[in-house]
Amino acid sequence: MNSMIYLDNQATTRLDPLVLEAMLPFLKDDYANASSASHDAGLRAAEAVEKARCQTARLIGAQPSEVFFTSGATESNNTVLKGLWECRRAERSHIITQATEHSSVLAAARFLENHGVRLTVLPVDGEGRVNPGDVHSAITDETFLISIMLANNEVGTIQPASEIGRIAKQAGVFFHADASQAAGKIPLNVQELQADLLSWTAHKMYGPKGIGALYVRREKPHVRLQPLLHGGEQERGLRSGTLNVPGIVGFGKASEIAEAVLEDEQRRVRSLREKLFKGLCERLDFTRLNGHSTHRLPGNLNLSFAGIEAEAVLDEIRGEIALSASSACSSGSGGASHVLQAMNVPSGYLHQALRFGIGRFTTAEEIDAVLERLTEVIARQRKSSPFYPPDAAL
Repeated sequence: MNSMIYLDNQATTRLDPLVLEAMLPFLKDDYANASSASHDAGLRAAEAVEKARCQTARLIGAQPSEVFFTSGATESNNTVLKGLWECRRAERSHIITQATEHSSVLAAARFLENHGVRLTVLPVDGEGRVNPGDVHSAITDETFLISIMLANNEVGTIQPASEIGRIAKQAGVFFHADASQAAGKIPLNVQELQADLLSWTAHKMYGPKGIGALYVRREKPHVRLQPLLHGGEQERGLRSGTLNVPGIVGFGKASEIAEAVLEDEQRRVRSLREKLFKGLCERLDFTRLNGHSTHRLPGNLNLSFAGIEAEAVLDEIRGEIALSASSACSSGSGGASHVLQAMNVPSGYLHQALRFGIGRFTTAEEIDAVLERLTEVIARQRKSSPFYPPDAAL
């Protein structure tokens, strides 16, 4: 990994050394169970958990009592959809989401659909944004949840979440946002979003894997969820299981760092993204930007290069540059990205998309090296391609 250029920061991020430093005492010496209140070691662990709860809550503008720790955003998303349905199924049975959601939302929604829930999956435009007007039109007297991700994991498009939150509030419908890609990368405040529920995870923001969180609004309105797991009273009964104290501590530290560096990091990462984008477009024609040109995550760049196969490029640069051809959660499935399909990306650009994830530890020198190497690989592969130059327009 030391010699490889890592540009897959939408899939996961490197653990920040300061986060590791904060975690180590709870992996070595302060290893007690946070539920063990009968001795000082357990109390120290519990105090560390509550400190981290405050740190993570502050990042999203929530109260600490509204933050519950989970194993990650997939669990948080499933808890929202299934747990809310269990509480509301006697009254309402309709969910609204959109076509480019993460699979953990879409699959959970399809599961509920098979159990009697009516599901509306809204289309997105060519840049990956859902129309708030479509959200408003889809609401019925049976709607109990609108679940729209804040930022897309493949193309980086940021949704008009605040407007959707306002629509949901006016209609008396709960609004959930999957903020896995957004938390720690762009300013995020649940009050401004008018979100009732929000999912996010540590490993997308330079924290450890295996730890996530769920924000559940307590007032105006008070949101009730049925737990997915039973067998303990951890997390006030919403999420049973021994707390991952080192992971939680790392999540808290990662949140603290993200809050402190957010503005400067946004500016630096966006500058590197623009350098990469401009350089590739200057060197390679028939390069298509996927996603919104301005409403996108600072470190995300998703490009399709006509006349190549993304997987063939990845095979050639394996061990040199870490990129992905689609979401890491579905990579290897063999099919075209459901996100690009929902955006009606032309067929000649569906399997030609590469996702670049620029992050905290990416350097300008690495971007220069990627520009040189990718230009060489793509230009050579195009020479033997029967599909270059393409007939279809960008």
